[in-house]
Amino acid sequence: MASRGTNVVVSRAYRMRQKLQSALEATLLEIEDVSHQHAGHAPMRALPNAPQETHFNLKIVSPKFTGHTLVKRHRMVYDLLADELSSGLHAISIVAKTPQEVQQK
Repeated sequence: MASRGTNVVVSRAYRMRQKLQSALEATLLEIEDVSHQHAGHAPMRALPNAPQETHFNLKIVSPKFTGHTLVKRHRMVYDLLADELSSGLHAISIVAKTPQEVQQK
């Protein structure tokens, strides 16, 4: 019996979640697609095939951020999402905190 391959389309948000959760062991991970807010901007209109899932707000709490500056935390996130950034992800707004920073508030 031959098996048939299936084409499964996985959203960018799902791929981002998998990469970030796996590497950073996040205790909180919120990913909000805000692409619709940028759909009318000239740079987005100029892109072929009107790409979707281009702009995201990201809130992540991870113990892996402990001891790192805010800039280093953002670099960690950008490094994990390098494939996405090179394939249509245009912008990410990042809030990156440690569990201790969240508890202090």
